[in-house]
Amino acid sequence: MAARAASRTSVLRVMNSVASSTSARCPCHGGASAALTRQHVHHPGCGHDHAGHGRRSMGGVKEDDREYAFEMATSAIRYGPGATSEIGMDVKNMRANKVAVFTDKNIAKLRAGLAVVQSLERNGVAFELFDRVRVEPTDSSFMDAIEFARRTQPDVIVAVGGGSVIDTAKAANLYSCYPEADLLEFVNAPIGKGRPVDRALKPLIAVPTTAGTGSETTGVAIFDYEPKKFKTGIASRSLKPTLGIVDPLNTRTMPPEVHVSSGLDVLCHALESYTAIPFNERTPRPRNPIERPAYQGANPISDMWSLKALKMCVENLPSAYKNRDDTRAQDQMILAATYAGIGFGNAGVHLCHGLSYPISGLNKSYKHKGYDVDHKIVPHGISVAITSPAVFAWTSPACPDRHLEAAKIFGVDISNAKREDAGLILSEALRKFLHGLDVPDGISALGFKAEDIPNLVEGTLPQHRVTKMAPKAIGAEEIASIFEKSLKMY
Repeated sequence: MAARAASRTSVLRVMNSVASSTSARCPCHGGASAALTRQHVHHPGCGHDHAGHGRRSMGGVKEDDREYAFEMATSAIRYGPGATSEIGMDVKNMRANKVAVFTDKNIAKLRAGLAVVQSLERNGVAFELFDRVRVEPTDSSFMDAIEFARRTQPDVIVAVGGGSVIDTAKAANLYSCYPEADLLEFVNAPIGKGRPVDRALKPLIAVPTTAGTGSETTGVAIFDYEPKKFKTGIASRSLKPTLGIVDPLNTRTMPPEVHVSSGLDVLCHALESYTAIPFNERTPRPRNPIERPAYQGANPISDMWSLKALKMCVENLPSAYKNRDDTRAQDQMILAATYAGIGFGNAGVHLCHGLSYPISGLNKSYKHKGYDVDHKIVPHGISVAITSPAVFAWTSPACPDRHLEAAKIFGVDISNAKREDAGLILSEALRKFLHGLDVPDGISALGFKAEDIPNLVEGTLPQHRVTKMAPKAIGAEEIASIFEKSLKMY
């Protein structure tokens, strides 16, 4: 308890220093944080008792400065067992003279990587292979790929791998079209400059080999920013792949632990996007449509994709993990990843993701089972899910009906449930689900202690792109409390 009290004092110091260094502009449009205050937002039709609760403070913003529109953007998607073999024809149809293929050294030796290369060769397409993508990429690994793309200047880019590969290819595509830009030019503010993408990028074909990130559908690229020891990213609709080839055969070689980690990313994509701030609560309204962010808030179209993805994940991830012969469950999970990608790619994620970035970046020595890498690693899905029980216990007052609806998908009988119990109900359902997947018992199992919480808070506070999508505004004290409650999960 003494350690926790000391960490709370340190958190307050972090809160004051970070808050004083930012201005009150909308983070969704590349600006800095709004005031770190405790506020409350209701989804339309949430059914919660509004007495005694204010809406999210507009900070003097006029009603007509609120967002009034949302925009759906996603890649073209082709689904089918064996569809990877068509990629050579796709590239040839694009009249490409030179292709850059991005992958990692493991995938290059497996079915998916070999199928891409064979298809390109069969169709007489010239290509250069970049197989140095880092699992959980960093700013330096991004720059390695960017320099390759700037040097080779391909007509079309192909990414075959998990989210790390696809995100790396997105960055390589972007910066090869802006040879004068440094890495922070397009990185989300306040970490980077958040410059809008105003040039046409090259066609990008993504071939996912994991069932998790949904990166084949989105305009987001995430990396570990080593100078600050947390993750950040680039978000623009211009980054989304031209085509995503979703071939369930490409996930057959995934180790069980990778099925779990990638599947938990699907789970949190779905839950976070469904419980995000409503799109028409965001401010300010963009001055120009090009400034409308990729992450816009919960909206009626994203809701459908997110709920369907959540249901598919709950029904299929346990079997995909425990039974390697259950190919139907594996097929459903890669579809769920794509569905969730369409949902969160337009609505956004919030606190599970925001808190996960310093968990990954501040990892001391933890290396998760099932990952054939030469470096320490907290897989993204693990870092995201491990705070989810505490996160959704905290967000539930903003939209309790949505939290109860999610709990029902986990099999909870909510017929007599009270709205004020929604957070506890969903939190317990998540704990039970995660325990059944052998997820580590809280962030303490990853090597973190109570005295690490101030640094975790400091790494979370700049993540405005995602934390400000939460249905309630959050500050340093609340973030610290969530981390404290996530030290142990079971």
